[in-house]
Amino acid sequence: MTTPEPELDVVTGAFGYTGKYITSRLLTKGRRVLTLTGHGDRPSPFEQPICVAPFNFDQPGALVESLRGAATLYNTYWIRFPYGGMTYDRAVENSLTLIKAAQEAGIRRIVHISIMNASERSPLPYFKGKALVEKAIMASGLSYAIIRPTVIFGPEGILINNIAWLIRRFPIFAAPGSGDYKLQPIYVEDVAEIAVSAAKRDDNEVVEAIGPEIYTFNGLVRLIAEVLHRRTIIVDLPPGIALQLSQWIGRSVSDVVLTEDEVKGLIAGLLVGHGSPTGQTRLSDWLKENAARVGIKYMSELQRHYR
Repeated sequence: MTTPEPELDVVTGAFGYTGKYITSRLLTKGRRVLTLTGHGDRPSPFEQPICVAPFNFDQPGALVESLRGAATLYNTYWIRFPYGGMTYDRAVENSLTLIKAAQEAGIRRIVHISIMNASERSPLPYFKGKALVEKAIMASGLSYAIIRPTVIFGPEGILINNIAWLIRRFPIFAAPGSGDYKLQPIYVEDVAEIAVSAAKRDDNEVVEAIGPEIYTFNGLVRLIAEVLHRRTIIVDLPPGIALQLSQWIGRSVSDVVLTEDEVKGLIAGLLVGHGSPTGQTRLSDWLKENAARVGIKYMSELQRHYR
């Protein structure tokens, strides 16, 4: 008797960050995985083989064929900031093309990684663009789960790691604004578990992906400095000056360290959830367990996505 072939799932960006952890979890569960990626030439980080296809946003027919036969689409596609001709408007347009292709291909369910406090009324293009994609998914007629994480931390996480990188190298840390605004980090493995669990359900849902600890920004910096055994002086600066300093550092590492939208989002408290924690891993515990490696290497957004 022939063993039935495992169901196929599609993950956008399996060679990236969140998509990698979702893919690892699916492979562990015996699922087949195809990734849509803009970096098909990169070596696979997985022990088990996965299929690879380009995004093909400019070839909708080919995109439909890539998705055909898959049960679930896990969508992590987005941009952190405009760069090299890629804009938020274009990222929204690409996302709409992907959603339409999923409809035509007969995808059963979309699990979409969005952002906490996405809103069409947001003055911040990042949060507004995310909300427009959410709206399109909700109107698609497909079964969906929209996952809204806050700040995601983990081995390849950018914000937490790069704060640690700065603390390791400079005795003074410049915080934008008062530093008393809050954020609620969630572990990348917890986000992956929330996403994969959501695929098993049928009801349309919006799920907050939030960790069990809430910090002020300055409290987070102090925690990281304490774990790294560094004496760090935190200086609260006007947001514009702090942003200029980050741009100076960005030139030295050939990256965009911080964007104006990110500063405004942090200060507005948009990276805190509204309900009970859905992640279990405490950032404070994770930092202690990973103190020897966090912040050793700078994590470059441009290197990860554009080079």
